[in-house]
Amino acid sequence: MALFARLFFRRLLVEGPSMLPTFLPGETVTAVRRWRPVRVGDVVVVPDPRDPTRWLLKRCAAKSNGSLDLRGDNPTASTDSRDFGAIGERQVKWLVLGARSR
Repeated sequence: MALFARLFFRRLLVEGPSMLPTFLPGETVTAVRRWRPVRVGDVVVVPDPRDPTRWLLKRCAAKSNGSLDLRGDNPTASTDSRDFGAIGERQVKWLVLGARSR
């Protein structure tokens, strides 16, 4: 059962202010492996297109032909699709279910 949980669920620590006020730095989010198409409004986890060793937590703001416009909830503190362009939907590895405070 533990292996199943690790394959399909992840706990991720929020770093930085880009998703304020929805997610606070230091909170832990629970994410599930993407099993369905991404919907506008979903919070997703994707590899950073500028550095694939890093992960980004962003909201899907728009979707068109398999490309996603990802945005942080705090536009003044977010590096997102406005900076690196649209992301292919297949890049999304995880869908965020919710957060737990520090």
